[in-house]
Amino acid sequence: MNKFLKTISILVFALFALPALSADSAVKTGIFNNTAIEGYDTVAYFTHSKPVKGSDRFTFIWRDAEWRFSNEKNLEMFKQSPEKYAAQYGGYCAWAMASGKTASIDPKIWFIENGKLYLNYNKKVQEDWFSDLEADILAADQKYPEVTDVRKYQ
Repeated sequence: MNKFLKTISILVFALFALPALSADSAVKTGIFNNTAIEGYDTVAYFTHSKPVKGSDRFTFIWRDAEWRFSNEKNLEMFKQSPEKYAAQYGGYCAWAMASGKTASIDPKIWFIENGKLYLNYNKKVQEDWFSDLEADILAADQKYPEVTDVRKYQ
């Protein structure tokens, strides 16, 4: 019986420990859904210069996540060039990614730098991100493939 309990203990430990060692998904989605950037239209940040909620009528699966758009035109623009319009770091907080961590975002806390969309957790975090923007972008660019499974899409 002692050997049996030891084996069960090892299996239970492995069941809970192994997922912790795996990389996060390339795109941040909801806990109970597969929607990227909380359902906001990633193209609208560029075309409307503001966050716009997407619709479940205009969706596209990219990197195993559902991206939503406010209209057919934005959907088509994304389909033609998802890398151009997708939020950097799969929609994870850019400042957290610079430290090699993944964190949620507030889709209303955003900015575009050199034609790329960056999202942050909150306004305070965004202020910290701005304080060393160039170095943080370089660090986050390096960390993103290390902490997520984005390489499987390349």
